[in-house]
Amino acid sequence: MSGSPTPLMRDISNMSLAEFQEAFNEFDVKGEGRITTSSLGDALAACGARVPGFKLRDICDSYHDDSISFDEFLKVLSQVKVKTTFKDNIRAIDAKKQVNITGGSAKSSDWVTHSYAEEEKLAFVDWINFRLAKDTDLMKLLPIKDDGNALFDALKDGIIMNKLVNDSVHDTVDERALNMPDANGKLSIFKMRENQTLALNSCVAIGCNVVNIGGEDLIKGTPHLCLGLLWQVIRIGLMAKITLKDCPGLRALLDEFESLEQLLAMSPDEILLRWVNYQLNKVGCKRVVKNFGSDIKDSEVYAHLLVAICPEDQGPIGLDPLNAQDLTKRAELVLQNADKIGVRSFVRAKDIVSGNQKLNLAFVANLFNIYPAMDDAGDFEIIEETREEKTMRNWMNSLGSTPRVKYMYEDLKDGLNLIQLFDKINPGCVDWKIVNNPPFKQVGGTMKKIENCNYALQLGHKHKFVLVGIDGKDINDGNKLILAIVWQMMRYYTLKILSSLTEEGKIAKDNEIVAWCNGKLSGAGKQSKFSSFKDQSIANSLPIIDLIDAISPGCINYDLVTKASTEEEKFLNARYAVTMARKIGARIFALPEDITEVNPKMVMTIFACLMSVGFAKEQMK
Repeated sequence: MSGSPTPLMRDISNMSLAEFQEAFNEFDVKGEGRITTSSLGDALAACGARVPGFKLRDICDSYHDDSISFDEFLKVLSQVKVKTTFKDNIRAIDAKKQVNITGGSAKSSDWVTHSYAEEEKLAFVDWINFRLAKDTDLMKLLPIKDDGNALFDALKDGIIMNKLVNDSVHDTVDERALNMPDANGKLSIFKMRENQTLALNSCVAIGCNVVNIGGEDLIKGTPHLCLGLLWQVIRIGLMAKITLKDCPGLRALLDEFESLEQLLAMSPDEILLRWVNYQLNKVGCKRVVKNFGSDIKDSEVYAHLLVAICPEDQGPIGLDPLNAQDLTKRAELVLQNADKIGVRSFVRAKDIVSGNQKLNLAFVANLFNIYPAMDDAGDFEIIEETREEKTMRNWMNSLGSTPRVKYMYEDLKDGLNLIQLFDKINPGCVDWKIVNNPPFKQVGGTMKKIENCNYALQLGHKHKFVLVGIDGKDINDGNKLILAIVWQMMRYYTLKILSSLTEEGKIAKDNEIVAWCNGKLSGAGKQSKFSSFKDQSIANSLPIIDLIDAISPGCINYDLVTKASTEEEKFLNARYAVTMARKIGARIFALPEDITEVNPKMVMTIFACLMSVGFAKEQMK
């Protein structure tokens, strides 16, 4: 964005942003910082912008996704005339949020302002202090104070963000690779940048979308970017165990006509709503919860939920809090009950009363993770996500798939996510005029979805993908062949990034990548080499580790590299290799097991990403 701010933007900068953010949040039902295009008209009206239907459709058609971010929402507001004020249109909010206004980031214009909610900062501070309290590396950093910019200052060196990634997805970061302060507590800006690069690439690897977030933003402590990334990391960790594998009893949440595949396709939010209602029914509460905002403001749901999940050896917990007429006092009494069983996290009394969807979702997810309180579901075959499926899902989500992909074979059935991904890996390749968008009618809706799937396959053929024996109906049926399509998209994307760094701009072939890597290794005096991505010598990770050191001389601590004489030592090398590759700037989605087992497809992506880093470094010289 460039040029002078529009009059509306000047108003936003000075006085209205907080109110527009509140209006936006009212329609952000999932608390993910986005609203659907179908609710755009209502959100605009809440801000005093009445937009005719035909104009609204034109605006929505200009967005390829079915949702828009707050920044995009502000752009729309800048194009329409605001006739009345926010308070004239939005329904009364029980408790005003304290909203802080900050300047632009390193990747945004100087005059655009951003907001963040104070209660979210407080919640994240509490969570970090709780989850990382026993980490001896952080004894001088924790506990973080909850006032001022203490949180953002604590994130500056990248150590806490990397630790939090590991807390959410175990072993993502080999912490031996972290740059730690010296005896005087000092860490150079260069070492901080390396830690932040590692943190961002590790966040991407677990499925975070870090578009428009750079290491400098985290070092500067840009509030809305830091909090946005923290929420993504925390959310992924909270939702990771809401699965049939970790809690087979979730099967009880299905009605008699629903399948396990349908449960796999549900978002964690949807599963948690069902779980809450299931628990309420167990204790005879007739309330039905449809959201984590207005439906929980009176604390009645939480009071009954805690009774339902409280373990026998820690109870009993009663409903006495409901005797309090003041809602804030009632919420505090409910949270005191939560504290008795060790589940008071994320929300304070005012967050319940104000219906903060994001923080209440986090609170309920934490309740589930600690006390799922689900009965034995009996013997049944659990559909477990494979390592390759998880890697592909994380890759898709890191590109900003909307909605997020939860279970590949269900979530890609309508073809929209596949089409969206094609537009992300090769912008402009999609003709959105011929794409069928939801809602899909019960009669004829399936055909519309299959048409989308067939169009996705047409795009694949245009990109010269190998798609033998698969048609649109296979995708709509959830056929496992979907994985082959996504893999080819990932390969194309990886190699396209590499080609963009060459003068010719050609897509590199496998033998060319192998030749470049071996040339780099020999040129740096390294003994390791490999003949192909199937070469079993890769299993000890030495060709990868040596290549990283050849690209960024001196970055490898060879004292940490084992002889790889056992499977455990091979894994340690592989984990170190993946972490160090990310630390020097490679967007690696492969896992250590892909190296030790020499998975040719994922091994190729590692070497291609390292080659891209090598080219980029050479161009900077």
